[in-house]
Amino acid sequence: MGQIRKVKVSTGIEWVEVPEAGVFMLCGCPPDSVKHLMKCGLIVPTERDGWSFETGPNVILLSDVILQNGSFTNMAEFPVLQMLYRQGTLIPNHPNNTGAKPMLVGAQDQIDAQMEYIYRGNYGLVNEQELIKGGATPDDAKDMMRMKLRFAFGAIHHPSALLDHRVVKEEAVEIKNSVFVKRLSLNKFEVSYEDESVQVDLNLDADAHYVPSYPLNYHEIARDSFSVIHSGDGDGWDVNRPTMSSVIMYQGKIYLVDAGPNVRVTLQALGIGISEVDGIFHTHSHDDHFAGLPAFIRSDRKINYYAAPYVRASVAKKLSALLSIDESRFEDFFNIHDLKVDEWNDIEGLEVRPRMSPHPVETAILQFRALGPEGYKTYGHYADIVSLQVLKDMINEDEKVPGVSQAFFDRVKGHYLEEMDVKKIDIGGGLIHGESDDFRDDPSGKIILSHTARPLTVDQREIGSGAPFGTSDVLIPSFQDNTRRYAYAYLRNYFPTVPTHALRTLMNSTLMTFNPETILFKEGEKVDNIYLLLTGAVEMIKTSSNLHALASAGSLVGEIAAIHQLPLMETYRATTFVRAMKIPATLYRNIVEKYQLFEDILRLMEGREFLQNTRIFGEALSYSTQNRIADEMVGHHLCAGDEYAPLKKEGLAIVKEGTARLYCGKRFIEEIRRGDIFAEDSVVGNRRSKHHIEIDDSFEFCTISAAILQDIPIVQWKLIESFERRRHIAMS
Repeated sequence: MGQIRKVKVSTGIEWVEVPEAGVFMLCGCPPDSVKHLMKCGLIVPTERDGWSFETGPNVILLSDVILQNGSFTNMAEFPVLQMLYRQGTLIPNHPNNTGAKPMLVGAQDQIDAQMEYIYRGNYGLVNEQELIKGGATPDDAKDMMRMKLRFAFGAIHHPSALLDHRVVKEEAVEIKNSVFVKRLSLNKFEVSYEDESVQVDLNLDADAHYVPSYPLNYHEIARDSFSVIHSGDGDGWDVNRPTMSSVIMYQGKIYLVDAGPNVRVTLQALGIGISEVDGIFHTHSHDDHFAGLPAFIRSDRKINYYAAPYVRASVAKKLSALLSIDESRFEDFFNIHDLKVDEWNDIEGLEVRPRMSPHPVETAILQFRALGPEGYKTYGHYADIVSLQVLKDMINEDEKVPGVSQAFFDRVKGHYLEEMDVKKIDIGGGLIHGESDDFRDDPSGKIILSHTARPLTVDQREIGSGAPFGTSDVLIPSFQDNTRRYAYAYLRNYFPTVPTHALRTLMNSTLMTFNPETILFKEGEKVDNIYLLLTGAVEMIKTSSNLHALASAGSLVGEIAAIHQLPLMETYRATTFVRAMKIPATLYRNIVEKYQLFEDILRLMEGREFLQNTRIFGEALSYSTQNRIADEMVGHHLCAGDEYAPLKKEGLAIVKEGTARLYCGKRFIEEIRRGDIFAEDSVVGNRRSKHHIEIDDSFEFCTISAAILQDIPIVQWKLIESFERRRHIAMS
């Protein structure tokens, strides 16, 4: 019988164990990898010597790159917490506390990044100076640091004191007890023991994504004037539900509270496209509320980010550590809005008040209100609060030692028990989470119990309600159809010179609802109507050209085929519940002809269709953004035998026709062809590119200035991913 056992756990996650050598290796640790191990029975509860604890990994093999297909690949925070606390390797006198440290294995840069990211994930801001720089007053910074040190049992430790590591290169390196790992190529490894070996491949296919450990049904949600849609009530260990989060609807706008793992799947199940989200409110930086941030970057515009200043500072440090970039680049991906703590902040009528909440990292509970016919209606989102008994036990009036004052305790308790119409609370228990019993006498209209993996007890069910995925609490109902407002905004953006009355003529069209997985058009069909997508998302498929792109709200489906009166060249299929405006093709052609738009549409059509067939620009870009890029592209032609090194001012280069050999310095990277990019290092690093190409035949490409791409987060994100992958190839 073999000594090595390998298990395919989930997309991008594998498990390799050598029981005889005491090695249990999690290979790949994207968001929710611990949940997948639990689901597969690779983490199970057990007992020994009177202790209850979990089994699990003791080694984590990291991906060589931090991003794949737009998602984080290495998020070791929860796997490390599971090893240290749920397995007991850090707990005094625990049978698993043998002195052997859990181990990170991988490339040096990824190990360094994970150490710093785990450090920030455990502690957030680590001294009074960082807290003050993050917006806290000197007095508040002192109080918060005392509290944080008490949570940290008196001292802040870098993860390097708790974790071992091994740097993997092309030569085999011993992990433990004659188990060796070596890199075969980018993200491909060999694990060997004695005369056996297995290979591990952490690369994702081009159209693959990390998946949640739970299925979610599709929901068609109402877009009320002010409502709360419950998008998660589990915690970071709940294998069956998304983590605690909410979607707030306000006058047709969509806001999310926190960004847990797999938020892309969550939104898809709710029929919400990423491009429809107006903003995210953030409570704190723990992974079960943070890991979904890349989903919001996968948009063609910066999404608004709202948080207390010290929460924003903590999140920026953690994200920059994970990506090994300067924390100032946080502003490249989001429109940052610091909220004034303990004050109502007005966001176009929706008001939010953050209040500091005790936690190991900077955390704020969030209170929302909006004015309706019956006065203000309120919602409180209390993620990762602390038990009042735990906080009471911290009281110590000696300012020189870790703890909190009585005044601090009283203030927090008062904030926790403020009356709300609806209040969602964390009841995870333990040293850093809330207890339902603290809210037994809460005067709020409705208490929702959340942030737990356990079924509610009888006592808890007496205190508060549950909130299954996709259910909602309507605080102010809507008596108008916001989707027609969306239609006008999209058409006005698309046709800036067309008179309003002509747009209203187009808008006097039928609204349609498509169920998820419904085909709107099949390739080869004649187009009698054009669909203006108003909510949700539609995938565009053409297998003969290996095309698979996503059309978001604001896109016109079938436009070009309708104008030319030709059959469609792609298939369009709803990925969510979709609302669309059904515009007759003849009416659309009449408007185009009347206002002489035909030439402009055709001029941009070729460039837009080319962009839609590329990996960098084929996802989540609105027509207006694609048109803007297409309008700015500069064409270049090279002849056989030519070489080319891009200038900094030329920005990104993208291949239109032909093939070329791409080099970084003297190192051959790969062959590039139609739709591939090069010189992305000049955009990411704001410097002259180190790339150059060699060609053997005719070659065409376009350049796009960095300035055009600067405010398109999804493009910036994909450029970072490409840059990191090629950098690793160049270094190997």
